[in-house]
Formats: sequence, C-alpha cells, structure tokens
Amino acid sequence: MKKEIKAIVITGYGTNCENEMAHACKLAGATVDIIHISRIIAGEVSLDDYHFLLLAGGFLDGDDLGAGQAGAHRLKHARVKSNGSPVFEQITRFINDGKLILGVCNGFQLMVKTGLLPGLDGRYDQREVSLTYNDSGRFEDRWVTLGTNTQSPCVFTRGIETIYLPVRHGEGKFVVRDQKLMTRITAENLVPMRYADPGTGMETMEYPANPNGSPGAIAGLCDPSGRIFGLMPHPEAFVHRTNHPRWTREELPEEGAGLLLFRNGVEFIRANLL
Repeated sequence: MKKEIKAIVITGYGTNCENEMAHACKLAGATVDIIHISRIIAGEVSLDDYHFLLLAGGFLDGDDLGAGQAGAHRLKHARVKSNGSPVFEQITRFINDGKLILGVCNGFQLMVKTGLLPGLDGRYDQREVSLTYNDSGRFEDRWVTLGTNTQSPCVFTRGIETIYLPVRHGEGKFVVRDQKLMTRITAENLVPMRYADPGTGMETMEYPANPNGSPGAIAGLCDPSGRIFGLMPHPEAFVHRTNHPRWTREELPEEGAGLLLFRNGVEFIRANLL
C-alpha cells in the first residue's frame, strides 16, 4: 500500500483558485486539504503535518497595495494564537525538512514578496525580487507557450520541454533589485520556465507571447534546491483536455499538460520523503 502524501492548499482573503489546485493534486495522487489561513494562525492546523504546500492564485486582498503584498506581510508577521510562535517559522521548517512549495500567480507573488524566492544562500525571508504591473497596463487573460530550462534544479518541470498554459494576471512582470542579482539567478539556472514564441519555442519579449514584459521572458522562479517554485501561468487550469481553448477542434490527450507539474511534485515526495 502506498503511503499517504498530504498536501495543503492555503486559501482566504481573496484567493479563488484553491479548488483547482486541490483537484490537480488529487489527480496527481495526493490527499489534499483546503485550509483557510486563519485556521493556521489560530493554531488549529499546522504545516508540520503536510508534505506539499500550495499557494493558490486569485485576487488576494483585492490586489490592493500591490498584488500579494498584504498577504506576504500576514505570512511573515502573524503569530499562532495558541503558542505565540511566528507562522513563518512553520514555513521555514517546512523548507528545512525537504518538503515542496508551489505558488501560482498570487501564490508566486506571495513567495517573492516574503523572500521565499529566490532563496539564495538559504535566505528565505529576504525580499530581493518582485512582480509588478504588466507592460500592457491591463489584466492579461490568455494562453501562452512556455519553454523550460532543462538545466534547472526545479523538481516540478522535469521531463517538460514546452508547455501551453493560461495566464490571468495584472501584475506579472518580474523585476529584480539589480543586474548582478539577475546574472546570478540566470547563472544558477533558477528560471525553470520562460515565455516562448509558439512557433519556434524560443524565449521571447514580444507581446502577447510574453504577456507582461518580464525581462528575460521569466515566467517562473525556483530556489537553488529546486523544491520551492513559483510561476505566473496556471498549471492547475489545464488538467483535462476540455480545459484547452481548442479542445473541440483538435485531437488532444485526455490529460492536460499542466498536471505534469503536480505529478512531478508528488513523485518527488514519494521518492524522497516517505
């Protein structure tokens, strides 16, 4: 009998993709709980009981004060009411125990604004990069082609060369403190996914293939361990062929390509944590 892989999807304060994230995890073979962040703060639920932490997308805190900003402060500074310990201690312990974190869209914004990414030199609480307004000046809701970096340590993108996923965000442009840091992030292959031209599969700065103007066509970022990964496109929104915009006009596999990322995560946990 296979041991149970336990995943937790944190919801609350405007997130609205938690059910899709949970469904993708279940299809990949995990047992999933959707938990409001207030229950973690209250001490009713602990991240210590899980292997896989998922931070879902949505309109977190109404996207006021910068998408993910208020949520990031909540994660960094809230304390568990039952014992007074910082909630963020659970997250750093989660990382130190070799577990996985995946953040999508608002979840990715949470990760960069808390400092969980890029996590250089083991610093997961120091903010060094961010995500800001799309160059188009508007909310982008479209499908994009992504190319993957096969040299990246990212656990989630293993075996994937290109993938077609939807984006839906107003603040998805990756920005970095300075060019020195960008050079290091690139040199250490911490960019697992880049926006790509749908015809050539090569990274692109051209709109709308690059929907937000991210330099280096950066669509996602991982830490040096490859276990902590955030991306703007939504893999949980393509887990079945009927999610595809051309499913009535093309012969497509039953399983949507976005599910590959969740399967990779679950397989890593099964091989390394159970």
